[in-house]
Amino acid sequence: MELQANAALIIIDQQKGILQPRLGRRNNPQAEARILELLERWRRSGRPVIHVQHLSCSPESVFWPGQSGVEFQERFAPQAGERLIQKQVPDAFCATGLEAMLRGAGIGQLVIVGVATHNSVESTARTAGNLGFEAWVAEDACFTFDKADFFGALRSAEDVHAMSLGNLHGEYATVVGSGEILAAV
Repeated sequence: MELQANAALIIIDQQKGILQPRLGRRNNPQAEARILELLERWRRSGRPVIHVQHLSCSPESVFWPGQSGVEFQERFAPQAGERLIQKQVPDAFCATGLEAMLRGAGIGQLVIVGVATHNSVESTARTAGNLGFEAWVAEDACFTFDKADFFGALRSAEDVHAMSLGNLHGEYATVVGSGEILAAV
């Protein structure tokens, strides 16, 4: 993998609410450690970092504004010079100005990490690919939760994660491990 000098790291929804036990069983317990490794390397290299924060329209959401769940986890708090994108739907491109910001900065390559793989990560990576960005998803720097399928069968977080990555790889994005990305920084 060749990583451009201005490749952006997009960290999705690393907010306090995502740690709520009511969201259920998750996969990839090491995901946050992988995200932090990427974030630290991005900061050292001077590449752009974009933090995405979900502001839910639903009072039942862990990301409802006005309560602590909407706040960034301290370890993922944006630093000076890093961009903040706030969204109200899973896709970080929808009604946020993200595309214009990236194009204005001449950024064409994106590394996408965060949560949830089947939701905000997948929808953001799909749009990135559809808009012509070179999108990379670090599979071990994302996680999701157990989820029932359309017919009511409970699918494990591992299966949901794998299916989402399978949906993305080769069509909308390239899915790799964080080690391959770190080796290219």
